[in-house]
Amino acid sequence: MATKQTEKSKGPERRRGPRKTFTFYMRVTNDQTEQTLGHLVEVGPEGFRLETSAPLPLQTVYQMRMELTPDISDSLFMFISARSKWCKTDTIMPNLYHVGFQIVSMDPHDHEIYKRLLEKYGA
Repeated sequence: MATKQTEKSKGPERRRGPRKTFTFYMRVTNDQTEQTLGHLVEVGPEGFRLETSAPLPLQTVYQMRMELTPDISDSLFMFISARSKWCKTDTIMPNLYHVGFQIVSMDPHDHEIYKRLLEKYGA
């Protein structure tokens, strides 16, 4: 069965740093609408990938809130501004989508939390 891809381009890889498969369930919500965007499945120094139940528009900047665990931070959430860069249908479950994001900004404290998250849960 062919899968529909909404990926912007299939050119050479432009990611500057490697991503790691995320091994812990973490929900990510749109901080402005309170709606769940998806779940973190891959993390890297400059971006991450979410698994979502619907495709997300490309080149859109989202203000995101990520749930945290006590072993990462004493905060319940961290906040990230990230731009959607690509979106494609899951090859096994066509009702799921994978969306790649590039981090646009986060405050220094949340950046330290993100680095701990990458070190602890990245596989």
